[in-house]
Amino acid sequence: MIDRRRFLFLSALTVPLLSSRRSAAQKTDRVSTVKSKFPVVVSTWDSGIRANAAAWNVLGKKGRALDAVEQAARSAEDEISCCVGLGAYPDRDGFVTLDASIMDEFANCGSVAFVRHIKNPISVARKLMETTPHVFLAGDGAEQFAIQNGFERIPEKLSPEAQKAYKEWLKKSQYKSVINIENSKKRSEVITPYRFDDGSPNHDTMGTIALDAKGNLSGACTTSGMAFKIHGRVGDSPIIGSGLFVDNEIGAATSSGVGEEVIRICGTHTVIESMRHGMTPENACREAVERIVKRDPEKAKTLQVGFIAIGKNGKVGAYSVQKGFTYAVTNDEFPEGKVYEAESRFE
Repeated sequence: MIDRRRFLFLSALTVPLLSSRRSAAQKTDRVSTVKSKFPVVVSTWDSGIRANAAAWNVLGKKGRALDAVEQAARSAEDEISCCVGLGAYPDRDGFVTLDASIMDEFANCGSVAFVRHIKNPISVARKLMETTPHVFLAGDGAEQFAIQNGFERIPEKLSPEAQKAYKEWLKKSQYKSVINIENSKKRSEVITPYRFDDGSPNHDTMGTIALDAKGNLSGACTTSGMAFKIHGRVGDSPIIGSGLFVDNEIGAATSSGVGEEVIRICGTHTVIESMRHGMTPENACREAVERIVKRDPEKAKTLQVGFIAIGKNGKVGAYSVQKGFTYAVTNDEFPEGKVYEAESRFE
């Protein structure tokens, strides 16, 4: 299976490595459209199986999509690993900073960015959404809001795995902004792929969208951002309309990959607007990818972005820039979840 951290910035030399083998129990179908009766929940990457399981505990009991996606995000944040939570890879200064967003069927939304010390930023985002007139808080203000609302402040300490990876990175890096270091061969050489006990890859973004039994949509996205990013960097995940967008009349979409490229095209909003004009979820995801590629075709060959979307009728679609983007679908037909690999612009 593919480690998303190594997968984000593909080069011509690394693209062939994307065909790494999966276990027999985790083989995927190469498909970008899945017909599904609702309720249904969809998450990015193979690791979305675990996030979906938490969501299905809500959806399977005819619960609300908003509650389901929050639980999916929390399950990812709670994992003791180098993934989206406090155990994640740090930035270049050695600090773990987290971003998250959530959006419901009424277009209510909440986001937090550059958050330290808080275990579940997705729940902070929901608290912001439900108790204030604001949508977005960042940094110290977001942490202060969390603590004032009963969230525990956890002392900062890198996990053993993150500490090891950070020390390796420091051997070849300097304390300054190096142009395109994330988009270089060096980056893949210094980031060690850590995996869960079951062999599946770690991740640093979990995007989840769901359609509940009442036909209502919601979505959530939580991330630790790029490993060894510049201190203060925020990607697409907490930006409504970039990493996440929900329109209860049309559908819901989320993304994973190089956040800067998603921001440049307002990616998930683009997906939903394409669906509004009659495109299927798959074709809408494809349209967003094509905009990324068209903007800079040569650069697009070296990076990865993937989109997933659910239509109001329960149809699921996905598409990515590069081969290897996977997504997990859980519904009544596959209550334990099933992983698919999306079709892609470049093979």
